[in-house]
Amino acid sequence: TDGAAFGRNYFNRASAPDTEDDEFADERAEVLAEAAALKKLAADYLHPEVGVTSTDGAAFGRNFFNRASAPEVEDIELANERAAVLAEVASLKKLAVDYLHPEVGVTSTDGACFGRNYFNRASAPETEVVEAKPEESSTDTSSLQALAARVKGANLPSTKSSKLDMDNVVSNAAKKSASSVNLFGLSEEVM
Repeated sequence: TDGAAFGRNYFNRASAPDTEDDEFADERAEVLAEAAALKKLAADYLHPEVGVTSTDGAAFGRNFFNRASAPEVEDIELANERAAVLAEVASLKKLAVDYLHPEVGVTSTDGACFGRNYFNRASAPETEVVEAKPEESSTDTSSLQALAARVKGANLPSTKSSKLDMDNVVSNAAKKSASSVNLFGLSEEVM
């Protein structure tokens, strides 16, 4: 061994970069590993379409729905019937909304969709105009005139008429409410 042989410690020199203790290095490694695991969980949560992959051959799972203690599930027929009923209810709701909101209007997605007036088309059957017979109209007119004569002298709230008693003297009868019902002799036969 030569006394002139010497060496410098590269890590303990004054100009050496600062180094961490072993405790801090271990803690940093744990924090970085935990952050990587959280990043993987966040990516799995935000992208469910990726699916789950397993690298362990001993990993297995049980079907929750086919086990012996699983709750009862409905038959396919009941599920199909329920779907049909819900589809019918949805169409009835659409019809109700269309009925209650006519201001929305009708929209069509088919360019070949059209309509025409059944009554004004060229091939429509002719309709006959039936005129009333003169004797029927005269009886109707006479019955209306008789009704008008009965109602003419009625004591309406908006008219000025006086009630006369048996001696043709104006009586001071109590005033009736405007909402009272006056039948004007309509309870009798009109004919």
